[in-house]
Amino acid sequence: MQAIDIIRKAEHELRYRFIELEEIVYHNQVKILEAFKKYHVRDINFSPSSGYGYGDLGRDVLEEIYADIFETEDALVRGQIVSGTHAISACLFGILRQGDELVSVVGSPYDTLQSIIGKNNSMPGTLIDKGVIYKEVELTPNGKPDAYNIALNITSKTKMALIQRSRGYSLRPPLTVEQIGELIEIIKKANPETIIMVDNCYGEFTDIVEPSQVGADIVAGSLIKNPGGGLAPSGGYIVGRKQLIEQISYHLTAPGLGKELGASLISNRFFYQGLFMAPHIVLQALKGAVLLAYIFEKYGYKVYPAWQEKRADIVQAIELNSPEEVLKFCQIVQSNSPVDSDVKLEYATMPGYDDKVVMAAGTFIQGSSIELSCDAPLRFPYCVYVQGGLTYEHVRYVTAKLLDELIFKE
Repeated sequence: MQAIDIIRKAEHELRYRFIELEEIVYHNQVKILEAFKKYHVRDINFSPSSGYGYGDLGRDVLEEIYADIFETEDALVRGQIVSGTHAISACLFGILRQGDELVSVVGSPYDTLQSIIGKNNSMPGTLIDKGVIYKEVELTPNGKPDAYNIALNITSKTKMALIQRSRGYSLRPPLTVEQIGELIEIIKKANPETIIMVDNCYGEFTDIVEPSQVGADIVAGSLIKNPGGGLAPSGGYIVGRKQLIEQISYHLTAPGLGKELGASLISNRFFYQGLFMAPHIVLQALKGAVLLAYIFEKYGYKVYPAWQEKRADIVQAIELNSPEEVLKFCQIVQSNSPVDSDVKLEYATMPGYDDKVVMAAGTFIQGSSIELSCDAPLRFPYCVYVQGGLTYEHVRYVTAKLLDELIFKE
């Protein structure tokens, strides 16, 4: 049977799963459209600004829209935030002071965030170097948050609890918003004053609610992931309590200046239109992830999550048999990308990662992981982490190539 016939048969089996995802997307599309209408978005909002950026109407209205969508008091949405890691870092350094305690309640955070915290390194300028006390609550043996030990480790000394929604380079399940709400309830019961910080990267618009709607005090993510809709050329967002946003803005610019500064050096249209397109683009990525999970599970591979499981983010982890097979998987994705399709991949040392990493990202926006991309650390178990897809058809095509060149290679 040809690869495309296998995919057509899979799509027939997945049709009801796709309908479920479409209903989530419709809810989020309506929510965003209503916010655009509420704040009377006009062509003038797309105009760039220069210099200090005082009175940047487009920037300010966009931040009001983000606060409305996420149901928070305030928001920072800036092209000057260079990545999701930078957005999270700004939250941590903007809020925490010497002697404050930070607790990661879902085990070790993502590799680059470990570097910022100062875990297992002695780099100057990390949180630990600046006197922040850091603790982790390990996951249970089955990869779930340990409610009992979370309650024990959140004390009167705990300034902030960090929750990472996505899996990072691990096989622990990503957290649904419902699960995040349950963790927040445990944390707030142990210490109502603890600030709840959620790393929302890869999770936006995969559910009808966001972590900020279940009690998170501050939420951050990247605009070259879900909320940028494949159009935002850079940037990050932070939403949450007004007082916390103000503190973080002082870290991003300067105390006393905060949100008032920060020119939109390019057209804001990319940020507005990207946000408007985001639910639809997230749907493309989700459908592609479900298809990949179904196909690879059918041919004996371990996949995380399984195709029928509820999705909490756009990432699909697939456990392969060797570093060479991981590299070949990534190369197939790269070779069938619209940009840089002729690039040959290899494992390499990357800033912020302890292990060598291979990254496939033949994307219009460099490194954009809402576009079809995948990456993998050179460590056991040998997993590839696939995310994104501006169109389902692209993911479908690459899946056929993976069938022909990886699964049916003999």
